[in-house]
Amino acid sequence: MDSRGRAGIAARLAPAAGGLSIVLTITIGVLGPSAMVPRLPGPSWQPPYSLDLAPGGHLVVALAAAALVLGTAGLALGLAYPGGSPRARTLLVAGCVAAAVLAFLPPSGSADHLNYAAYGRMAALGYDPYATVPADLPADPVIGRVEEWRNTPSLYGPVATAVQALASHVGGDSVRLTVFVMALVNAAAFVATGLLLHRATAGDPVRQRRAALLWTANPLLVYELVAGMHLDTVAIAFVVAGLVARRGVLLGLGVAVKATVGVVALGTAWELRRSPRRLALVAGLAALTVLVAYLLAGPHSLDQLLNASKSVSLATPWKLAQRALQGLFGPGAYRAWIQAGSLLLLAVLAVLLLRGRPAAGREGPVVALAVAVAWLFAAPYALPWYDGLGFALLALVAWPGLEAFLVARLAVLSLAYLPARQADQPSDLRWLVDVVRGWVAPSLLLALTIALLWWAARSAARARTPRAPAAPRPSGPSPGSRSPSR
Repeated sequence: MDSRGRAGIAARLAPAAGGLSIVLTITIGVLGPSAMVPRLPGPSWQPPYSLDLAPGGHLVVALAAAALVLGTAGLALGLAYPGGSPRARTLLVAGCVAAAVLAFLPPSGSADHLNYAAYGRMAALGYDPYATVPADLPADPVIGRVEEWRNTPSLYGPVATAVQALASHVGGDSVRLTVFVMALVNAAAFVATGLLLHRATAGDPVRQRRAALLWTANPLLVYELVAGMHLDTVAIAFVVAGLVARRGVLLGLGVAVKATVGVVALGTAWELRRSPRRLALVAGLAALTVLVAYLLAGPHSLDQLLNASKSVSLATPWKLAQRALQGLFGPGAYRAWIQAGSLLLLAVLAVLLLRGRPAAGREGPVVALAVAVAWLFAAPYALPWYDGLGFALLALVAWPGLEAFLVARLAVLSLAYLPARQADQPSDLRWLVDVVRGWVAPSLLLALTIALLWWAARSAARARTPRAPAAPRPSGPSPGSRSPSR
């Protein structure tokens, strides 16, 4: 089969697989509370809505697994043939419609939104969510519904807390309505980012379609960011807008939602390095925005963030290193080694990516993407929805080859955290955590990280190798040609 035939098959299979993936993700929410969907107390007439069919845990986990596998296949095929169909505008509209539908369905995949509601409720009631834990207020109708992290104060930024508090003021004692308000904000941020990326790539239909595939119509991001309703969506919307428009206030607001997205600011700083006044203005406004936000949030607003920076999540390769170091030196002896190793890996990977970066396009998004990818692969604590930042930046940058690593990484992490929620799980599916999340995913991600290092090193080496000068064209007539008549 020739390349045209393969492209035609991919053009049909990619949207079919991606669309079916999104339909399965929507179906999980429609079915109602389950092992994938936490129950939301509140009047039944309030959104979000579902059929409340109480499906079995095996069914919904299987639906989620199918959604992730189909979504990965559809995304990979679509990116492999970026000039195919549907057009960018069709993909954009389809993704926005999916986000709007999911906003009216209960979030799925994790129970993080219950923590968001609890922290907002604390702020609305006058408690400090950075110094109070859900276990301190077990009788509250909203705070008492937290399933996980009951003894952990908020690690989210002041802007995130403000959104949560606003949702709590609207929702009152109803977990359902509180979550719905946050879901609307989350869906709006996802759609706004998609529209911004569409506008930023205007004038090039192939780039626009690729941007839609990587963000708005990306089944993996729809599953993680929209259906999962994670705050990363709001943080990404701010920093991408700040990067595109070179606006310090927007960058600062993104950092004040979630501090880790601040790596994007390095791209803007690099791009403005030849304009010291503009750089000072943008950096000053970003820093001032963050400073004011955290000062208003109080003295404990950074406490849990600093503690979380020392953690190691179960699915990263660093969990393998932690087990090895604990076996050699005993419990607790691994942290300094892992922190040093992760910083070294981040630096090496960032340098290699920057040396081999593509020359075309604006420097800011390219540098921001290189640093963000290095951080994603090097961080000891990583969850699948963190990767949304990498995909948003990749939508702005034509970097052949890099997208394969991000798609593979998100696919592995998403399957490893299937689901990220711990409650109501069938006991015979415990192997998903013990085996897949604990051993298979870290091993696969270790191999993927090594492959990325090798690929980045080769790209950097090719970038340093000067191209041979083109051979001079002969001044006389070429062999076999006739001399011009005189």
